[in-house]
Amino acid sequence: MSTIDWYILAFFLIFIACYGIWKSRGSKDMRGYFLANRRTPWYIVTLSIMATQASAITFLSTPGQAYVDGMRFVQFYFGLPLAMIILSITAVPIFHHLNVYTAYEYLESRFDLKNRILAAILFLIQRGLAAGFTIFAPALVISVLLGWRLDSTIIIIGSLVVLYTASGGTEAVNKTHLLQMIVIFFGMLIAVFMLFKLMPDNISFIDALHVAGKMKKLNAIDFTFDLSNRYNIWSGLLGGTFLMLSYFGTDQSQVQRYLAGSSVAQSRTALLANGVVKIPMQFFILFLGAMVFVFYQFTAPPLFFNPVLYQKAKEGPHAQSFNIVESEYQAKNEQKKEEISALLHAIEINDKSAIDRHTQRVRQIDTDALTIKEKGVELIKKTDAAAESNDVNYIFLSFVLTFLPVGVIGLVLAAIISASMSSTSAELNALASTTVIDIYKRLIKKDASDKHYLVISKIITIFWGIYAIIFALFANRLGSLIEAVNILGSLFYGTILGIFLIAFYFKRIGGTATFISAILAEIVVLYCYTFTGISFLWYNLIGCVLVVVFGFFLELIIIKIRSQ
Repeated sequence: MSTIDWYILAFFLIFIACYGIWKSRGSKDMRGYFLANRRTPWYIVTLSIMATQASAITFLSTPGQAYVDGMRFVQFYFGLPLAMIILSITAVPIFHHLNVYTAYEYLESRFDLKNRILAAILFLIQRGLAAGFTIFAPALVISVLLGWRLDSTIIIIGSLVVLYTASGGTEAVNKTHLLQMIVIFFGMLIAVFMLFKLMPDNISFIDALHVAGKMKKLNAIDFTFDLSNRYNIWSGLLGGTFLMLSYFGTDQSQVQRYLAGSSVAQSRTALLANGVVKIPMQFFILFLGAMVFVFYQFTAPPLFFNPVLYQKAKEGPHAQSFNIVESEYQAKNEQKKEEISALLHAIEINDKSAIDRHTQRVRQIDTDALTIKEKGVELIKKTDAAAESNDVNYIFLSFVLTFLPVGVIGLVLAAIISASMSSTSAELNALASTTVIDIYKRLIKKDASDKHYLVISKIITIFWGIYAIIFALFANRLGSLIEAVNILGSLFYGTILGIFLIAFYFKRIGGTATFISAILAEIVVLYCYTFTGISFLWYNLIGCVLVVVFGFFLELIIIKIRSQ
């Protein structure tokens, strides 16, 4: 990476931290620290909501996900617009009118203390771990760039985010989110522009679409109903809606963003705008990954996209065998390139039989190439037993570092790292608010001064930052980050949503029945994850429905016992 790229990247990282601290220097009390004094306009809330959700995982792992699996992941977001409408009607006015700091305060007024604490703890467990993922992703970038140890890089990046989040609270998070989202959008647009500019001169945009389509990378919609299939329109509309309802309606990292809105109307507008923008944004990022795949059909891809492990294999005890496998892999890709050219010619002259013939050949060669790649991965594992065999998180990063010009590399990497900083800062801020408001202030020290709670909030922000950093040190063994972070959330979101659903709509179900049913539902979800092949998106629907069903029958039992 050039000196100019380093200057761009370093300037941005330092500027964001300093800017967040400076703009939030007026946070003197709890309301200012956690809710930015409820004066944030809707467009800032919208960008903050999007920045919280769109971490570096989105911009590192999602293109890689499309590269290996196509665009069907976009169906994951199909339930988002419906969820935004429902939450705008229900959750937003309730939370605003109760003037709460966290979503879980409402549960105590509706049920009792134990339900509030249970929901808060479930949130703290999963969001604390998820924050580790968002720290890990940019650390991955920096470690590859500098050749630093990944664990050292995680600590450095995590500490930088903790610094301005602990200093400024929600005001710092919101102010930095605005700048970070501008850089993110600009960086991604430049990446797409450069990608098509780097395509061979004889490959048009339409040709690229034909290649991606024939290689099954534009498979955005799948109508097959299959509980074991992670991404289809049914899991997206049903499981995805429940996931989004829970994420945006009960996850404090999101709720806190629109609680900072200056009015109910401003918060509603922010949520609805997010529902409109998010699917096209995610489609765009997945499309970028599909086009990176097309690019590598005409430019030889590396046998393994993790450059550190690739170099180890090239220099290790099995280097000779690795080089032979690599030669076979490149030969197979050259063969595929020739077959793709023949396919495009057949498409141009509209020879349907030739199109079908060449399509089958291209797919078969691609399968053969993947088989050869697996041999290379086995040699990498022999060279380094602790090596991660999944390189999906390195695909887009490898393209950026290898092919983008000077200056653009620094900008795109700044976009990726800023996404992580924005998401992590919001999560740490939400973890701190929930810990202080729902645990510390409610159970440990009820009547302290506002200044005391402010100091404790900053200390707890640092604590959660350390917790997330520790988990990030182990995140590399979990495969595709974009999938891992959503699987983690799905283990808990359905149960939390079920508690809130009863609170909003089933007034006859009491606190004790809700509490027991939530525990039972969570056990069932964990069983499904451990012992069945049910796709993770369905966990959100299963957990939510079971909380309501169990709650209904348990309340009948409790009423019957009390009447005896």
